[in-house]
Amino acid sequence: MNGSRKLRVLLVAAEVSSSLYARRLLEQWQSEKLDVEAFGIGSEDMEELGFERLGKAEELAVVGVTEVLSNFSLIRKTFYDLINAAKTRKPDVILLLDYPDFNLRLAEKLKVLGFPIVYYISPQIWAWRQKRVHQIKRLVDKVLVLFPFEESFYKEYDVPVDFVGHPLLDEVDRGQFSAEERKLRRAKLGIGDNERLLGLMPGSRRSELGHHLDVQLQAAAEVLRKQPNTRLALLAAPGLDVDQLRAKLGEYDLPIILMKDDPFNMIQLCDAMISASGTATLMVGLMEVPMVIMYRMNGLTAFLAKRLVKNKTFGLINLVLGQVVAPEFFQEEANPVTLCDAVLPLLYDEGVASKMKSELAQARYRLGDRGVTERVASALREYERVES
Repeated sequence: MNGSRKLRVLLVAAEVSSSLYARRLLEQWQSEKLDVEAFGIGSEDMEELGFERLGKAEELAVVGVTEVLSNFSLIRKTFYDLINAAKTRKPDVILLLDYPDFNLRLAEKLKVLGFPIVYYISPQIWAWRQKRVHQIKRLVDKVLVLFPFEESFYKEYDVPVDFVGHPLLDEVDRGQFSAEERKLRRAKLGIGDNERLLGLMPGSRRSELGHHLDVQLQAAAEVLRKQPNTRLALLAAPGLDVDQLRAKLGEYDLPIILMKDDPFNMIQLCDAMISASGTATLMVGLMEVPMVIMYRMNGLTAFLAKRLVKNKTFGLINLVLGQVVAPEFFQEEANPVTLCDAVLPLLYDEGVASKMKSELAQARYRLGDRGVTERVASALREYERVES
């Protein structure tokens, strides 16, 4: 008689993008008829697939020194809840996604207890704090990376690594629709064939909204002042409270559409984008929508970042392409006037927009092949157990 395949996994997916990829992995396991007991940090969507949340991603996804300090008690409690759960439930594997400051400290505690640790969505140590590679080599049994240059980096230090590709490649095909359907969807929003739609993506974390939303809305107002026929849309990231966003929009006298849908569905309706740095820029790039990238943070965190980050560029899509294709503005440079001046040609100069679209099209070829989640599941198969 054949035994059943089982897997007990402690999983940490505290970022919006990470929790999406974790959800896809849970779906993959279900499709394989794998008996999974999964618990840890994740999204509400993951709970619908049987994931047991010991920590909520929407509460723990914070960026910056002051933001972390203000949420320290919750972060600390969740940290020790996970350690206690691991001791009690003895998972077959620990699966960590991104969230490096938290996850590497957790790995320190769990490694000494003998649990195998896999890191999926590696910390960006190739960009800053490269010495962490030695810590990862000591703590992590396997690193699953999204970008080819990450694989090369880890191999230099003899860290066990698999290049699985970027899971957004699978999401693009889920979300794409035809030019005719795009036209129909835009028409339902009241957008004419000859009108230009500027999208705003201020970020997925609450702390990012505080730094980005006002600046982006002020930039949009500046665009309207110079090009009054421009249409505007605010793209709400998963996990954000639409009522809170609507209240914020009420502070501005702007004719703006508030969207909340699959990110790719929203992005492809737009002609150009002002986007916060992060995974969003990769989504926009994969849809070949011209964009301007911005990022702001509190002063202390920005001061440290400027001194620690080795890369001259910070937009993820530009890092993938190996050059600055989409203009980037950081901190005080990310102001309404500069953002407006940078995005207007992308909306109204067809030559400028077409050039960026063709350059963005290269991103898809640099990120590997589809079927990423299947490859992740395959890489984790050695930790499964078979019971009769």
